[in-house]
Amino acid sequence: MTDISLTRRQTLAGLTATTALTLGGCATGASSPRLREMTIAPDEWLDDVAYRLLEHEPERATGLGVDTGEYAHLRGKLEDQSIAGQRDYAVSLRWVVNQMEGLDESALTPDQQTGFQVVRSAFSTAVEGLELPYGDVAVGSWRNAPYVVIQNVGTYLDMPRFMDSSHPVANEADAEAFVARIDAMPDALDGELERIQAARAMGVVPPDFLLDKAIPQMERTIADAENGEPFASSLAGKLSEAGLSATLAKDVEAKTKGAVTAALKRQLAGLQAQRAVAKSSAGMWAQPGGEEWYRWALKASTTTTLSPDEIHEQGLEELEALHARMDPILRDIGYDSGTIGERMQALSRDPRYQFSKGDPGRAEIMAFIQDRIDWAVAQMPRAFNQLVDPNVEVRRLPLSEEPGAPAAYGGAGSKDGTIPARMWINLRTTDLHRKYDLPDLTFHESVPGHAWEGTFSNRLPLIRSILAFNAFSEGWALYAEQLADELGAYDDFQVGRLGYLQAIAFRACRLVVDTGLHHKRWTREQGRQFFVERNGSKAEEVASEVDRYCSWPGQACGYKVGHSEVLRQRERAKRELGNRYDLKDFNTAVILGGNAPLDVLDKTVTRYISNA
Repeated sequence: MTDISLTRRQTLAGLTATTALTLGGCATGASSPRLREMTIAPDEWLDDVAYRLLEHEPERATGLGVDTGEYAHLRGKLEDQSIAGQRDYAVSLRWVVNQMEGLDESALTPDQQTGFQVVRSAFSTAVEGLELPYGDVAVGSWRNAPYVVIQNVGTYLDMPRFMDSSHPVANEADAEAFVARIDAMPDALDGELERIQAARAMGVVPPDFLLDKAIPQMERTIADAENGEPFASSLAGKLSEAGLSATLAKDVEAKTKGAVTAALKRQLAGLQAQRAVAKSSAGMWAQPGGEEWYRWALKASTTTTLSPDEIHEQGLEELEALHARMDPILRDIGYDSGTIGERMQALSRDPRYQFSKGDPGRAEIMAFIQDRIDWAVAQMPRAFNQLVDPNVEVRRLPLSEEPGAPAAYGGAGSKDGTIPARMWINLRTTDLHRKYDLPDLTFHESVPGHAWEGTFSNRLPLIRSILAFNAFSEGWALYAEQLADELGAYDDFQVGRLGYLQAIAFRACRLVVDTGLHHKRWTREQGRQFFVERNGSKAEEVASEVDRYCSWPGQACGYKVGHSEVLRQRERAKRELGNRYDLKDFNTAVILGGNAPLDVLDKTVTRYISNA
């Protein structure tokens, strides 16, 4: 095991803390006896754990705005994507987990107990994933993928967006860090290629239809890189805004045209070699060790031990219940013939609810989203006892990312507030969106969904701001959709409520389709048709959706599982508190409890009930 270096600040904190933590347990290695004899303040230890994680994922430090001062060196680094780098990451995580075994938490505050529970869950699950022979593991995040580079995974997609939207350039040091990251990009790309080749040697090759999306995207990225883009123009713009010389932009242009382009071409060759032997089977069942990989992915996504069959049946049951709520609304607006899916398909063709084509429609969509965000922010005092300023910025997804991306995604900004919360919207075609379903999507991604929840999480200790759990994140965002309805978003727009219910039903469909693909051996077309025929979903949207489930197995199951658990906890609070129950109190308790596994959410609600 690797040793841990305690800074002078941490050592002093341990010596002077009024509440101290004795680290013990079953850890082995040279560092363990020394640690067992030391007392360290719990918050300081958790802070140290956070920075140990960020040493492995320095991009997250930049996104949070904490790569400053003692940790400024992180601003010029990228994650080590090589096999050795990922192995070192696993060792570091396992060390932390071992240190926590046998720990007496009785003297900790409730917030500290939650912090330790969150770390234990996130790190233990990630270690299990990193011990699997292939794949990309998200540590306290959501994007677990069996394929290291594919249509929605990989440095070739992440870096252009990250360097443009998250890497700050306020001074020469920031600009030099920008250049350093471009210097590090070829190694990151080659590290991914090494893992692609190792997986292929095991017989792990992505489905042909995913590669047929990824290869053209990679070719577009290469075409841009051969012109020094997008990094040179991004840095030039940042330098201009900061009043700095544009000299380093020329340096970035040359490096992008040279080493970065060459590494991208090596990755492209790796994808093409995979395509030559790829098959069409969509699910993990078709990959070596795929059933084990999928079981782990479901556990990571839902923070439960639910089996694929249990999740599949839950999806079918919840879908029926939601469709029963949609039926009377459809009848009331004149759609009374056919299945729910057929009637929703007919509704989607109604020109009253379509946006204009092309750029005029894109402008309509951006204005529509901003209007809904403004409405939601104004309602928050009715739903919470504590408020934050989410400062949401709406941006279009990069063009190179749109073909393989979902309809939208969003999240909070940095801890220091320098990077705003963002809602990224996919505008490859305006036909992805309707006026009756875009409000719900907006509430999910911005307020009171991801951007709102994430802004609260940014107020928590660093490790809590870093670690997020798919079931809580997406469960909360679905609850946010419901909350918007309860606050009156659709009181004068009945069709909008229908769009909201269809969206929730869409998440129930995800439980069915994800487990269908990876466990029940459904084809890609079966997955698409289930959405279209049963829920009336747009064919254009579900084409990318189903492909996303093939590259992120299990991730789609976290939404409805998490949402159902939040609702179960709310009903529990109502039942146990009776007339002492208050919606604002419940919402505030849950969001202040922070992003956590579902069993820790249960503990948060238990404390809320006890203290009400």
